Amino acid sequence: TRTEILIQKAMGELMKGRTSFIIAHRLSTIKNADLILVMDQGDIIETGTHKELLDSNGFYASLYNSQFEKINN
Repeated sequence: TRTEILIQKAMGELMKGRTSFIIAHRLSTIKNADLILVMDQGDIIETGTHKELLDSNGFYASLYNSQFEKINN
C-alpha cells in the first residue's frame, strides 16, 4: 500500500548506519535487509538476504510466495 511504502522509506532513513532488529510478519517490509533470520518455533532455520532465501526455495520462499499469491488473487 502507499502507506506501507512511506513507512518503509522513513524507516530506511532512520536505520541508515545503524544495526536494527525488525520483527515482521509482512515479509515485504524486510526485503532490503542486509541479513534476514528466519525463525520457526523459536529456532533460527534459515539466514541470508531476501534474494538468497528466495533462491534457496525453503521456508522463507514458501511464506513469501504465499503472501503474494493472496495479494494477487
